[in-house]
Amino acid sequence: MKRRVVSIWFQRLPSERVLRARPVDGPFAVTLSEGNHDRLYDLNREAEGQGLERGMGLADARAYVPDLVTRPADIDADRRFLTMLARWATRYTPHAGLDGEDGLVLDITGASHLFGGEAAMLEDMKERLAHARLSVTIGIADTRGAAWALSHFAPGIAPEGKTSAALGPLSVSALRIDDKTATALKRLGLNTIADMTALPRATLARRFDMALIERLEQALGTRGEAVSPLSEPPHYGVRMSFPEPIGLVDDVMAALSRLLETLCLRLKSREAGARAIMLSVERVDQTRQNVTLRLARPMRDAPRILRLFERPVGEIDAGFGIERIRLEARGVENLPAEQIGEGGLIEGEALDDLVTRLGARIGLDNIVRFQPVASHIPERGFTENPAAYGRVDAEWRMDHPRPLRMFAPEPVTSDAARRPPSRFSWRRMRFETAASSGPERIAPEWWRPDEAWRSGLRDYWRVETRQGLRLWMFHTPQAPGWFVHGLFA
Repeated sequence: MKRRVVSIWFQRLPSERVLRARPVDGPFAVTLSEGNHDRLYDLNREAEGQGLERGMGLADARAYVPDLVTRPADIDADRRFLTMLARWATRYTPHAGLDGEDGLVLDITGASHLFGGEAAMLEDMKERLAHARLSVTIGIADTRGAAWALSHFAPGIAPEGKTSAALGPLSVSALRIDDKTATALKRLGLNTIADMTALPRATLARRFDMALIERLEQALGTRGEAVSPLSEPPHYGVRMSFPEPIGLVDDVMAALSRLLETLCLRLKSREAGARAIMLSVERVDQTRQNVTLRLARPMRDAPRILRLFERPVGEIDAGFGIERIRLEARGVENLPAEQIGEGGLIEGEALDDLVTRLGARIGLDNIVRFQPVASHIPERGFTENPAAYGRVDAEWRMDHPRPLRMFAPEPVTSDAARRPPSRFSWRRMRFETAASSGPERIAPEWWRPDEAWRSGLRDYWRVETRQGLRLWMFHTPQAPGWFVHGLFA
């Protein structure tokens, strides 16, 4: 049986991965920091249509397209997304693997007839990936190199045994060679693969290294090239069957303890931790109950996880008895060994346990934490992120205290000029100033248009009132007026 290979090229994988989660109308780009500069790493069709290119500096791009929306690149997330696509591609063949940072390669030998032939399979792939809002080009040929050349330069199908004819008109760059070698070939007048195949191999070998010959022979099929499928991910699941049904909470917890020991040893052997653990309980009446414990951080400490299961296990309805339980670790992440601190805990574990316990009651996504952001504008100096899926990496600035409660500026009725008024009205209440400190002058960010800062500079004061409230007030000298922006505790 003739070997057949599919190459799928995702033309805009980084930007389209981000846009799938947060769609944007108009020009959009993903940026990557290189030294002190941000450059365009990937962009959508609208941005490309307005003259932007990959590698362009972000400042230059904004000068050309002021309404350009950008997001920072996440190369690890792109790789995970591509791996997920490779697993999806196993619906066509079990031999599906990665091809660089933006492609997949599938060995479909003997599989295409299950989908009505190669043309039908190709259309099915394109339709499903387009439905997932991904731009792709696909090539099918006898060899991996030829399929890659078609997907990148002439999408379509090369009939069996017609590889040379299909590749002949394509540029030499279709041989997966670097730009320097391609430029050198074109300077010699070798613009297409047909020009190269007309020359003796020894002639090419004398002027170029053997890598070029290897790529040419791999594309034409005179040298083999394997397709390495993704390896199966390790399975983290354990189960236990009981000779007699059990129903007491203590019995379930005892069995759970033994299963957790085995599961955590398996995780430890791979330096991994579980983000969630699902407990499945099968009763004698053939019904099943599932309890999923979502964790605030990857864990593999059996005693700690067992304590977190106490409440969910107490709510299980054992019925006429439980005859089998099963544990499965989900959302497994890397968890290298860490230094243990005082009390036998790693720094931050106690807080994570608290977040896990609270999350079991109100939902892990409902617990958020403030994350500092590098901005001197008060309302942009922090973000709210899910407490379970991030760490506070940056340091909070403590030189200028900020109130715990901040809201949109509310006007104050007063005729005072630059210093806090001795008497003023706010929210239909009258206040008298007991003490004040300041001012702290904050200027708007000129590079970012913001309607809230159209009044210009702000002079912030911390004001203690005789009525007991401690207010964070500011005065706008360029458009005179007093406002309350927050409340201290």
